[in-house]
Amino acid sequence: MNEADEIPRLMTGGDAIVDALKAHQVDTVFALPGAQIYGLTDSLARNAAAIRTIGARHEQTSAYMAYGYARSTGRPGVCAVVPGPGILNASAALLTAQAGNTPVLAITGDVESEFKDRGRGQLHELAGQVNVLRNIGKWATHIEQPCDAPWQVARAFQEMNSGRKGVATVQAGWDYFTSTSRVRPVSPMCIQPNPPIDIDKIADAARLLKTARAPMIFVGSGAVEACDEVLHLAEVVGAPVVGFRGGRGIVSDDHRLGFTVAAGAKLWPGTDVAIVVGSRFELLDIRWKYRPPGLKIIRIDIDPTEVRRLKVNVNIVGDAADGARALAEAVLRSGAPARRDEQLREAKAAAALAVECVQPQVGYLQAIREVLPRDGIFVDEVSQVGFAAIFGFPVYGPREFITSGHQGTLGYGFPTALGVKVANPNKSVISICGDGGFMFSAQELATAVQYGINLVTVVFNNQAYGNVYRDQQLSFGGRFIGSELVNPDFVKFAESFGVQGVRVDSVIGLRRALDQAFAADRPVLIEVSVPRGGDSSPWDFLHPAF
Repeated sequence: MNEADEIPRLMTGGDAIVDALKAHQVDTVFALPGAQIYGLTDSLARNAAAIRTIGARHEQTSAYMAYGYARSTGRPGVCAVVPGPGILNASAALLTAQAGNTPVLAITGDVESEFKDRGRGQLHELAGQVNVLRNIGKWATHIEQPCDAPWQVARAFQEMNSGRKGVATVQAGWDYFTSTSRVRPVSPMCIQPNPPIDIDKIADAARLLKTARAPMIFVGSGAVEACDEVLHLAEVVGAPVVGFRGGRGIVSDDHRLGFTVAAGAKLWPGTDVAIVVGSRFELLDIRWKYRPPGLKIIRIDIDPTEVRRLKVNVNIVGDAADGARALAEAVLRSGAPARRDEQLREAKAAAALAVECVQPQVGYLQAIREVLPRDGIFVDEVSQVGFAAIFGFPVYGPREFITSGHQGTLGYGFPTALGVKVANPNKSVISICGDGGFMFSAQELATAVQYGINLVTVVFNNQAYGNVYRDQQLSFGGRFIGSELVNPDFVKFAESFGVQGVRVDSVIGLRRALDQAFAADRPVLIEVSVPRGGDSSPWDFLHPAF
């Protein structure tokens, strides 16, 4: 019997959505219940054997946990929150997921159907909410009737997972979730086909590479599922692969061709061909702000709109794996550039030595790397240690360095790491935070305890928004405003939630504390005391002067 022949079942709107989630193999929903979605969360409660629901103390955490779940696994993360202020609280996380090409489904409510678009001031009313959500993510829709839910949810999953992955949102009126109608299920829809690779463009790119002296490959999160193909291309071309934030780990840092931005910068002035795979390539005009004379750029990206955003020599529209594979085959046929293995070794060694000056951040990062298992997951934060980690923390595999991407979302790290740990209960996961960012969601220690999320969190406490403090000191005459912070005793704060708390003030102390934290079967918070203004600036390695 196919679905068209299946007898429709009488169900509520909430049941119709949950039934569709089950059809798409969803096993976890991060939800904060509220009046407009009671019918949904009640259905989740009745389907707890199939889908676990994890609560939170703030809507932003629900969405960040969904982001962490999806970012670390590649599977869609799902969150559910109330409309208006609830979905707006979650919007920073949705924007972060969209920026990082991460599939997240947000489910939210709306005013009762009879009051929609009437401006009567109903609870949580946000005029034109679905249009707001369309501007934040990739796709959004309003479900009118339960019978429409299976198709709309299937469309959401199709949109999230096709082409450039991103955020989808479904909303429905307050009354929808408890109203009933006959519903016929819909099978998951096929992912839209990838654009065909233009063989003429591939040939043009191969001709550029045939005469290249010093090519370099740059990867972003759009290449995270093309690791093997990117590495093969790199080996064929003899080019280093530079991962910046979302591209970290696509080629392991301990591979001879795996380069951080610090190592890549050593070779950038002599680069004659840049191959950009699944990346916005912000290094070119935002970070490095230097274009080597005569530079040629080859770009492989699945998003056709990227063609107009960056002027390049050869634009190959297509899936990262398909494009990298086709280009490698063409280069093998036409001839590869000469190898320069010794130059690459020297650049990596010089960069590794140079970044040692960024202290104490790099020292702490080295301690973390020594203790964190090879396949452990590192969740960064907009902090001094987080900035240094972009170039100073070795990453060995894809989805093992979680970042907020170009959004640079302060406060995202700890709640995102909770979602990462939920999705990866058998892996070691570490969240590194500054004191300022951690306090955005510090109350979620309660969530960690309540749901047994055994995350290790390291809070580097310099009693400041460290980067703002440095900028005000260096560029604005030391007129500090809003950058100096007064914090709680983080150890006592953690212990008040039932979290194990430890305070250290040295690299050796952190290493010992981490050994014990990863062995503990409970959430652990480690506070690292750092003098205010005592961090070295990481910016010479993120915005180098050429």
